[in-house]
Amino acid sequence: MKISYDPETDALYIRLLEGQHECRTLRLNEEVALNIGPGETLVGIEILDAQQVFGEGGIPPISLENIQVAKAA
Repeated sequence: MKISYDPETDALYIRLLEGQHECRTLRLNEEVALNIGPGETLVGIEILDAQQVFGEGGIPPISLENIQVAKAA
């Protein structure tokens, strides 16, 4: 998973799957869109106007819990 933020466009993107995927976009509202890949797999989440969506506190700090990192072979 990779999370990126572009302050110029105020856009946050959460990539759940690595690599190139042919996706269709499902808009939940004006600010939030889901990228759906083959087999209806959720590939990524795009949030436009991120500062507004997250409110006065801005983009919250990221906290990872119970994450197991796969060991390289």
